[in-house]
Amino acid sequence: MATLNAPETDPIEVYEHILEQEERDAQAVAVGIDTLVKGVGNVVMWANVLLIAAIFTQVTLRYLFDLNFPKLDEIQWHFYGLVTMVGISYALVTDSHVRVDLLHMQLSTRARRVIEIIGILALLVPFIYLMVDQGYDYFYESWRVNERSDSPTGLPARWALKAVIPVSFVLLGLAALARLIHDAHALYVNYEDERQGKGLRLIVWAVIGFALVATALTFLVETTEEKLVIAMFLTFIALLFTGFPVAWTLAGVGVAYCGIAFLFDNGMMNWTGLEETLTGLDYLTLGAVVNRVYATMSNAVLVALPMFIFMGLMLDESGVAERLMTSMQRLFGTVRGGLAITVTMIGIILAASTGIIGASVVLLGVLSLPSMMEQKYSPSLAAGVVSASGTLGILIPPSIMLVIMADQMALSVGDLFMAAVFPGIIIGGLYLTYIFIIALVKRDVAPVPEGATRPDWAAVKDVLFAVMPTLGLILAVLGSIFAGLTTPTEASGIGAFGATLLALGYRKLTLRKLVNVLKSTFNTTAYIFAIFLGATVFSYVLRELGGDELIEAMIHGTGLGPNGTVIAILFIVFLLGFVLDWIEITLIVLPLMRPIVNGLGLDIPGFDAIDEPSLVWFVILVAVTLQTSFLTPPVGFALFYLKGVCPPEIKLMDIYKGIIPFVLLQLTGLALVFLWPALATWLPSVAY
Repeated sequence: MATLNAPETDPIEVYEHILEQEERDAQAVAVGIDTLVKGVGNVVMWANVLLIAAIFTQVTLRYLFDLNFPKLDEIQWHFYGLVTMVGISYALVTDSHVRVDLLHMQLSTRARRVIEIIGILALLVPFIYLMVDQGYDYFYESWRVNERSDSPTGLPARWALKAVIPVSFVLLGLAALARLIHDAHALYVNYEDERQGKGLRLIVWAVIGFALVATALTFLVETTEEKLVIAMFLTFIALLFTGFPVAWTLAGVGVAYCGIAFLFDNGMMNWTGLEETLTGLDYLTLGAVVNRVYATMSNAVLVALPMFIFMGLMLDESGVAERLMTSMQRLFGTVRGGLAITVTMIGIILAASTGIIGASVVLLGVLSLPSMMEQKYSPSLAAGVVSASGTLGILIPPSIMLVIMADQMALSVGDLFMAAVFPGIIIGGLYLTYIFIIALVKRDVAPVPEGATRPDWAAVKDVLFAVMPTLGLILAVLGSIFAGLTTPTEASGIGAFGATLLALGYRKLTLRKLVNVLKSTFNTTAYIFAIFLGATVFSYVLRELGGDELIEAMIHGTGLGPNGTVIAILFIVFLLGFVLDWIEITLIVLPLMRPIVNGLGLDIPGFDAIDEPSLVWFVILVAVTLQTSFLTPPVGFALFYLKGVCPPEIKLMDIYKGIIPFVLLQLTGLALVFLWPALATWLPSVAY
């Protein structure tokens, strides 16, 4: 049997290398600013360790000594707010933000720099100015009255956390200045290799195309506000294709359309022939976004995000996957497609411990793709198995996507975690069934390795020893939530602490690996939070323009009935997944669906135990649908990360061919949950 090729590099380092884009320009002032911003980030990222310690201390004091300290609760979201707000500037200097690469990747570096300059000046700078100016006023008022915690035993000086808002945006302004200097200097020097690729004409034609579509669609509605809503959505989509980061595109478009609405309100756009509006949007009302940003910084539910991210990354570093891969290969060695089955099984196990798709895909790819190619697997099957197995972590709890969905839809995180268990297992089971059948039908796509031997009890024992520690951690995290012993936030901190102990027990924990995990946690949390910020501005302006009423009226106007309406919404989400990341859809589109779904009168079984069973069922349907967005180009993040670790014999077309059956399997799982809602609602009904 072919032996497993050990990874030559640390998977988390590979993940971070793919995530970060190295700046080749070395202009001294810009490099100095970069160093300053990175230095601040490298210090602040250690607050995640303090956050783990605060959560662990809180749980320990409560259960061992029956003590409760509100200060510890507030310290947790203080650390969370500090890490996320400082992280956005770190992500900018390392160019780690999410973007749509379909056209962007075809452009020359020179063209990309021009786009970045225009984007920073037109979209990011107005947002930074707003947040520094209004954020300072917000902080100053808190400082003037010496605001403290709402709890009499809570922390004093609440203004200190509010001060993070203007300070962090000043730091973001410095990071943006560094990017502008780098870009301007590189354009001036005119590096020869930066001229390779397409020019801006491609982007110009794309934007013109979207402008024509937007103009045509505005004739389908009557009021000026409705026309602005359509134009706002299409402007956002069009600018995404320039490749400018999604977070700052959202924020910039929101600020821009606030200004446009102000002009319409005050009769300054009468020359367009459109009626005046009464939106009430202006600079001061947009300043209300600062309060929403603070609410996000101090959201106890969202504190779980960096903790679950840390837990997953630390487990990737602990060597658990290597142990599972080695032992399971022996167990399934004589089965056709045994290595693919092994990868899928590990994907399911890792999914229950991490929601970081990029890190999971990189880890599985580094561990298994060389062996698959050595065993003469079909390149398309190998690519499909790794990318699909890596995406299971976004659905199987604990999932960071479900945490965000619960926050946006005002649902219980525990209910969503429980509701996602059966759908996640079903999709994993469909993967395994497909691999087993395709390997039997097409014997050349997944052959049995030469020299494979039948498994013995020693192989079974090795698998059990490899699986039990990870399963124990998963049961401790999910079991404590389901049993009501801890909140999801507390369980996330315990999970992060447990994953660290596991890495220590396997003698894999080194200072370098801890720093790698902290840096990746810092970066990943930052770009997610940046999209939170951008979506906050975008959603606020969209609602003030009446966007939610327009969308609700359009969906109700289809006359499709309750089930037909849900199918139509899921189809729209599926299509949006081709061009938008799950974070944008979750933050912008999903909250708009809540009143619509509530008004459908769906008869979903809640077994007299779930408050809003129709919403729980609907959110799980959306979550399964969004899982396909990781595999569908051009955004498909699983494909993006897989390309970064593929052996040379696996081509881009192999990846695209490989994911097709797995997307169909995901849609099959979606259909099963749609037809039998109890698959999502039964487990949370009996959990408590």
